[in-house]
Amino acid sequence: MSKRVLKGKVVSSKNNKTIVVQVVRKFQHPFYGKVISRTNKYHAHDENNKFKVGEEVEIMECAPISKKKTWEVVKK
Repeated sequence: MSKRVLKGKVVSSKNNKTIVVQVVRKFQHPFYGKVISRTNKYHAHDENNKFKVGEEVEIMECAPISKKKTWEVVKK
């Protein structure tokens, strides 16, 4: 099974070796046809603390690092 890769924006980098990435997905409503956007936040592992708030990053699934961290940053 392949690992999921998501693109999103860094919304917090206050924790050590952790960033919070907000991923926006857009889809069409099944009945009304209007485009709806939904957001999810994911905690991702950032080993060297090199990503700052506002940057676009890609995150990939990984083995659980802590209670909330199951994602790691792949690239900017």
